[in-house]
Amino acid sequence: MNAPLLQDLAPSQLPERARALLESGGRLQMAYAWFPDGAIELRYLAAARPKVFEIWRVRPENGTAPSLAAVAPLLSWYEREIADLCGVRFEGRPEPDPLVLLPGARASAPPLTPGADLRIDYTPQFARLPEIAGPDRADVQVLPFGPVRGDVLESAQFLFLYIGEAILHYLPKLFFKHRGMEKRFEGLNAPFAPVLAERVSGVDSVAHALACCQALEAAAGCAVPPRAHWLRVLLAELERLYNHLHYLGHLCHTTTLKVGEAQGKYLEELAKQINGRLAGSRFLRGLVIPGGLHREPRLDGLRESLARLQEQFAPYAEMLETSTTHLDRLITTGVLPRRTAFDQGASGPIERASGLDRDLRRDHPYAAYDELKFPVALRTAGDAHARQQVRLAEIESSLALIRAVLDELPEGPVHAECTPPPGSEGLGWAESPRGSLYYAVHVGSDGRIARMKIKSPSFSNWRAFPFTVHDTNMMDYAIDEASFGLTVAGCDR
Repeated sequence: MNAPLLQDLAPSQLPERARALLESGGRLQMAYAWFPDGAIELRYLAAARPKVFEIWRVRPENGTAPSLAAVAPLLSWYEREIADLCGVRFEGRPEPDPLVLLPGARASAPPLTPGADLRIDYTPQFARLPEIAGPDRADVQVLPFGPVRGDVLESAQFLFLYIGEAILHYLPKLFFKHRGMEKRFEGLNAPFAPVLAERVSGVDSVAHALACCQALEAAAGCAVPPRAHWLRVLLAELERLYNHLHYLGHLCHTTTLKVGEAQGKYLEELAKQINGRLAGSRFLRGLVIPGGLHREPRLDGLRESLARLQEQFAPYAEMLETSTTHLDRLITTGVLPRRTAFDQGASGPIERASGLDRDLRRDHPYAAYDELKFPVALRTAGDAHARQQVRLAEIESSLALIRAVLDELPEGPVHAECTPPPGSEGLGWAESPRGSLYYAVHVGSDGRIARMKIKSPSFSNWRAFPFTVHDTNMMDYAIDEASFGLTVAGCDR
């Protein structure tokens, strides 16, 4: 992993620098704030060119910085989050409403302020809705759906403005179960960090632990043994397998393809059983730690188990791509245009289904991905069918990558000592099943974690999702949401 280039910028330089980045083909990834020595500091992460990240360090003037949302719309949510949690004011911010704090919540101090005596008063309020104009405005109805929903769905509220079956506008309200995970990292020693990271979003446990550990390893400057690098690839692809199989089963549920739902979830179960035998955890927890792996996974029988899984997956994939009733519900549903995907920060299979050719495993390789060759699945239609096709292709790619790891796995230890020194910092990343995941760590003068920033793919994809819902219809909504493979836990953190 190449270390990011750290650059100091004045607040007034930000808009011009952001425009220059976009004009050169780069992309902003995230923004966050923290409090070194008690003074607030902004950090912007930019992907300037292949295999190179830039970090822009900015000190706000009197707690104020210019908004970049008009230049890079994806930063709007980050600016709202920073305003809620750190108290920075962004001049010209186009979306002034809070993001993390619910309507009617008042905090006695910005929640991430070090040593703040935090108290939050809450008077429930209805979310502010857009103005309704036109001759049919009297016919527009408002449906607040959630935050408690049926089945085992996570808590979120969705506001629909609609006429009949036609959705005119859609507003998701998340963060009902914001757990303050970034705050929970503060004061931890490095060895305990992956235990917490694995629980930010349970279905992405390996990706979160991997990005977290790679950030700590970058801060420490430690060298992870080659065997651990290769085994990390194996674990990450096993996680991708069961996630994508679950996705396919759930997507079939929304199109009422019951046989496809049952088969997808059955294959997911087989994949999780493989994980359980290999790691002692169906979610592959407890293996990835700073410096490598906690222990060797059990690899005996893995090749044969995966061969049987692939043998059953092949006819299942063919069925999904030839079932007309299923395809009829997917094709042209929830279209996300390429430009919108770029502007709003879509990530992972979502952006690749809209024609954006980006994958951290190839573009900013980590673990042993720079020694492996694999195709990046790409589609251009940007609809629910394209998102299914990307994941089908990624399952085949994951199976091939795991076989390659088993063929080329070097001998040697799986762990090296890794202790980040006081005052160090590091950036780690991973291409999770849902997209790009980043961890930025700052180590305090006592050697404990002072700040951990998590940029999750679902935070990005929830930002992009509403643009596929506006001007659609109620009958397609559940299919569209399922096709994004979103998690609320990963977004709310």
